[in-house]
Amino acid sequence: MSLEETYEPASDDRRPSVLADISNAMVRVFKEQFGRGPTAARTYWAGPDVLVCVLEETLTPAERRMVDMGEHHRLREARLFFQYATVAQFCEPVERITGRTVRAFHSSVDSEVEGQCAEVFVLYPEGREGPSRSSVRQDA
Repeated sequence: MSLEETYEPASDDRRPSVLADISNAMVRVFKEQFGRGPTAARTYWAGPDVLVCVLEETLTPAERRMVDMGEHHRLREARLFFQYATVAQFCEPVERITGRTVRAFHSSVDSEVEGQCAEVFVLYPEGREGPSRSSVRQDA
Protein backbone atom coordinates (compact mmCIF):
# COMPACT_ATOMS: atom_id res chain seq x y z
CA MET A 1 0.00 0.00 0.00
CA SER A 2 1.43 3.41 -0.93
CA LEU A 3 1.44 6.52 1.25
CA GLU A 4 -1.21 8.02 -1.01
CA GLU A 5 -3.48 5.07 -0.21
CA THR A 6 -2.90 5.09 3.55
CA TYR A 7 -3.04 8.80 4.30
CA GLU A 8 -6.29 10.71 4.00
CA PRO A 9 -5.40 14.39 3.40
CA ALA A 10 -7.34 17.31 4.78
CA SER A 11 -10.49 18.37 2.92
CA ASP A 12 -8.83 21.18 0.93
CA ASP A 13 -5.98 18.86 -0.04
CA ARG A 14 -8.30 16.18 -1.50
CA ARG A 15 -8.20 17.89 -4.88
CA PRO A 16 -6.30 15.52 -7.16
CA SER A 17 -4.49 18.47 -8.67
CA VAL A 18 -2.70 19.48 -5.44
CA LEU A 19 0.09 16.92 -5.80
CA ALA A 20 0.37 17.44 -9.57
CA ASP A 21 0.39 21.22 -9.12
CA ILE A 22 3.23 20.99 -6.59
CA SER A 23 5.20 18.67 -8.91
CA ASN A 24 4.74 21.11 -11.81
CA ALA A 25 5.74 24.05 -9.60
CA MET A 26 8.95 22.27 -8.53
CA VAL A 27 9.83 21.62 -12.19
CA ARG A 28 9.39 25.37 -12.86
CA VAL A 29 11.55 26.28 -9.85
CA PHE A 30 14.32 23.99 -11.07
CA LYS A 31 14.15 25.46 -14.57
CA GLU A 32 14.31 29.01 -13.20
CA GLN A 33 17.01 28.37 -10.61
CA PHE A 34 19.24 25.80 -12.35
CA GLY A 35 18.60 26.50 -16.02
CA ARG A 36 17.05 23.12 -16.70
CA GLY A 37 14.19 21.14 -15.27
CA PRO A 38 14.06 17.53 -14.14
CA THR A 39 12.78 14.86 -16.51
CA ALA A 40 10.09 13.76 -14.03
CA ALA A 41 8.60 14.90 -10.73
CA ARG A 42 6.20 13.21 -8.34
CA THR A 43 4.83 14.56 -5.07
CA TYR A 44 3.43 12.45 -2.23
CA TRP A 45 1.85 13.02 1.15
CA ALA A 46 4.05 11.41 3.82
CA GLY A 47 1.56 11.99 6.62
CA PRO A 48 -0.84 14.81 7.42
CA ASP A 49 1.82 17.54 7.49
CA VAL A 50 4.65 16.37 5.20
CA LEU A 51 4.98 16.60 1.43
CA VAL A 52 7.80 14.90 -0.47
CA CYS A 53 8.60 15.81 -4.05
CA VAL A 54 10.95 13.41 -5.87
CA LEU A 55 12.60 14.82 -9.00
CA GLU A 56 14.52 12.78 -11.57
CA GLU A 57 17.59 13.70 -13.63
CA THR A 58 18.12 17.20 -12.29
CA LEU A 59 21.84 17.64 -12.99
CA THR A 60 23.04 20.43 -15.27
CA PRO A 61 25.76 19.68 -17.87
CA ALA A 62 28.39 21.26 -15.58
CA GLU A 63 27.21 19.13 -12.66
CA ARG A 64 27.38 15.98 -14.81
CA ARG A 65 30.99 16.88 -15.56
CA MET A 66 31.64 17.16 -11.82
CA VAL A 67 30.23 13.64 -11.44
CA ASP A 68 32.58 12.43 -14.20
CA MET A 69 35.46 13.97 -12.25
CA GLY A 70 34.36 12.18 -9.08
CA GLU A 71 33.49 15.48 -7.35
CA HIS A 72 30.25 14.24 -5.77
CA HIS A 73 30.88 15.98 -2.46
CA ARG A 74 31.47 19.37 -4.12
CA LEU A 75 28.43 18.92 -6.34
CA ARG A 76 26.16 18.09 -3.39
CA GLU A 77 27.59 20.97 -1.37
CA ALA A 78 27.07 23.47 -4.22
CA ARG A 79 23.57 22.20 -4.99
CA LEU A 80 22.54 22.35 -1.37
CA PHE A 81 23.88 25.89 -1.10
CA PHE A 82 21.86 26.98 -4.16
CA GLN A 83 18.69 25.29 -2.95
CA TYR A 84 18.85 26.85 0.49
CA ALA A 85 19.80 30.24 -0.96
CA THR A 86 16.48 30.10 -2.83
CA VAL A 87 14.34 28.57 -0.09
CA ALA A 88 11.56 31.12 -0.66
CA GLN A 89 11.23 30.08 -4.31
CA PHE A 90 10.80 26.45 -3.20
CA CYS A 91 8.36 27.15 -0.35
CA GLU A 92 6.12 29.81 -1.94
CA PRO A 93 4.39 27.52 -4.46
CA VAL A 94 3.72 24.87 -1.80
CA GLU A 95 2.15 27.46 0.49
CA ARG A 96 0.09 28.94 -2.35
CA ILE A 97 -1.15 25.57 -3.61
CA THR A 98 -1.90 23.98 -0.23
CA GLY A 99 -3.00 27.13 1.59
CA ARG A 100 -0.79 26.05 4.49
CA THR A 101 2.49 27.41 5.84
CA VAL A 102 5.78 25.57 5.38
CA ARG A 103 7.40 25.08 8.77
CA ALA A 104 10.60 23.39 7.55
CA PHE A 105 12.26 22.65 4.21
CA HIS A 106 14.71 19.80 3.57
CA SER A 107 16.52 19.32 0.29
CA SER A 108 18.78 16.56 -0.92
CA VAL A 109 20.44 15.36 -4.12
CA ASP A 110 21.95 11.97 -4.88
CA SER A 111 24.63 12.61 -7.50
CA GLU A 112 25.26 8.88 -7.85
CA VAL A 113 21.74 8.38 -9.23
CA GLU A 114 21.69 10.93 -12.08
CA GLY A 115 20.86 13.78 -9.75
CA GLN A 116 17.71 12.45 -8.16
CA CYS A 117 16.44 15.04 -5.69
CA ALA A 118 13.98 14.99 -2.83
CA GLU A 119 12.40 18.21 -1.65
CA VAL A 120 10.61 17.75 1.68
CA PHE A 121 8.16 20.30 3.05
CA VAL A 122 6.99 20.05 6.66
CA LEU A 123 3.77 22.02 7.08
CA TYR A 124 2.28 23.35 10.27
CA PRO A 125 -0.56 21.12 11.44
CA GLU A 126 -4.05 22.09 10.29
CA GLY A 127 -5.33 25.02 12.33
CA ARG A 128 -1.89 25.99 13.64
CA GLU A 129 0.19 28.83 12.24
CA GLY A 130 3.72 30.01 12.66
CA PRO A 131 6.42 31.75 10.67
CA SER A 132 6.96 30.57 7.12
CA ARG A 133 10.27 28.82 6.50
CA SER A 134 10.86 31.32 3.71
CA SER A 135 10.90 34.16 6.21
CA VAL A 136 13.51 32.55 8.49
CA ARG A 137 16.93 34.20 8.10
CA GLN A 138 19.31 32.16 5.94
CA ASP A 139 22.47 33.21 7.77
CA ALA A 140 21.16 32.57 11.25
